[in-house]
Amino acid sequence: MMKVALIGASGQAGSRILRELSNRGHAVTAIARNPKRIEVLAGVTPVRGDVADADALASILSGHDAVVSSVHFLAFDAETLIAAVRASGVKRYLVVGGAGSLEVAPGQRLLDAPGFPDAYKAEASAGANYLDRLRAEDDLDWTFFSPAAMFVPGERTGRFRLGEDALIANDQGSSISFEDYAIALVDELEQPRHVRGRFTIGY
Repeated sequence: MMKVALIGASGQAGSRILRELSNRGHAVTAIARNPKRIEVLAGVTPVRGDVADADALASILSGHDAVVSSVHFLAFDAETLIAAVRASGVKRYLVVGGAGSLEVAPGQRLLDAPGFPDAYKAEASAGANYLDRLRAEDDLDWTFFSPAAMFVPGERTGRFRLGEDALIANDQGSSISFEDYAIALVDELEQPRHVRGRFTIGY
């Protein structure tokens, strides 16, 4: 059993990660702006937290084995969140990433490809910048986990493919369910294979 602090525990991805952690017997401090939205599960302690308050967040994170952040990149300041994690003393840090920084061809990111929706560009660019910031980070054992292009509610099948920097796709396109993503994230937490690196998932 690990003690895990999960930031953004009430969100679409965060709630599935929370359920996966609980089902595997981990103790989770589930952090959200509105703790009432956090599902009641075994081993889960809901806590109110704000990613804009580095000192208060560091205090909540302190004493855990790992921190997982599942928060939209436009919803926080990169330096503030990293400062909070560093100040907490927790070294292991997993980030629910974005697909925009994945390569669709050598040297070409998805977010720079023709036809990438304008509505998602700001969020995708913020995610890519956060990955670059983590790559310059010396004090954290971070992992940035990028989903497929379509990151959607679905089934927990346990059947998926993993990669590193290239977008994973099949004949139906590029997609992954929140449920299967959660499996792979908790697998990485339990058996680290991508420390100080990025990996990705898709069908």
